[in-house]
Amino acid sequence: MDESEGTAMKSWHLVADIGGSNARFAVADTVDDALHDSRTYAVSGYPTLSDALSEFVKEMAGLGWASRPNAACLALACPVERDVVAFTNSDWVADRQALSAQLQGCPVELINDFAAVGYAVTALDASDWVQLGGEKGKANRPIAVLGPGTGLGVCSVIQNPSGTFVIEGEGGHADIAPVTDREVLVLRHMRARFGRVSIERALSGEGLLNIFDALAEETLPAVSSDEASRGSRHYEDPARLTEAALGGTDPLAVATVETFCEMLGAAAGNLALTLGAKGGVYIAGGIPPKILPLLSSSQIRNRFEDKGRFREYLAEIPLRVVTKDDLGLTGAARYLRLHA
Repeated sequence: MDESEGTAMKSWHLVADIGGSNARFAVADTVDDALHDSRTYAVSGYPTLSDALSEFVKEMAGLGWASRPNAACLALACPVERDVVAFTNSDWVADRQALSAQLQGCPVELINDFAAVGYAVTALDASDWVQLGGEKGKANRPIAVLGPGTGLGVCSVIQNPSGTFVIEGEGGHADIAPVTDREVLVLRHMRARFGRVSIERALSGEGLLNIFDALAEETLPAVSSDEASRGSRHYEDPARLTEAALGGTDPLAVATVETFCEMLGAAAGNLALTLGAKGGVYIAGGIPPKILPLLSSSQIRNRFEDKGRFREYLAEIPLRVVTKDDLGLTGAARYLRLHA
């Protein structure tokens, strides 16, 4: 199709979720925000963000989408506090005005990638999560979101008659709060290595490895020394560790994931108390859906509620593990719906 010949091409919103390794782009429908024609490009394969964007727009034009999107929103894996943003883990730079000019004057919004997850949560339905206890969640009350993946993202969401507001935070870098003897052992190991220990040091992909290394150095009641010597080994990849835990082939890997789940529940409960998150607590991120069988059978809910005099306060709050893919793209589309 050729716009110059008067053939109408399809209007669309451009959305992107850009990290240090991969950049994901998609078309968001201007009517219902449905995602179409997503593409993933390796950051290492393109000198600049502009180059990857040009490739995507060219591909979309070949599929009948207009050469100029109506609006664009890019969710970036870094702090977004100005119009020119340098990525933490790549040489790419996102310049809002330059990107707008490249897209023929299309309005461009830049948001943090976990803020996009917060906006995505407001567009989910019951088929997009698995609920681990609690009730429905109260309307017009804060929602808390945390997501263990490469790091630990945290944000809060406020929905009321005035609109939807996502408040970004850096809760992953708050101090860790061990409760059980096992968690104290984990903290002691990480303190020797890192000095100060944040929650993210345990609740992330690297955190799984940190927990495993700590448990491997200790004799724990739940894992006998014979079992540990038969099963334990050093892991360099969190995915291999979780596979071993899910398959039950390494008792120490199982203990690691159990500890991770319990610490995640405790952190989620702390966040719910801090924010008054009667609207619900959502666990996003790349790790939880992959360990869902162990997560569901773990003590995560008990640790979520185990806050002494405030157990009853937390008992009604729903704890939901998000299973939907493309949260960053979904959230970027939702942001445009609310703010464009």
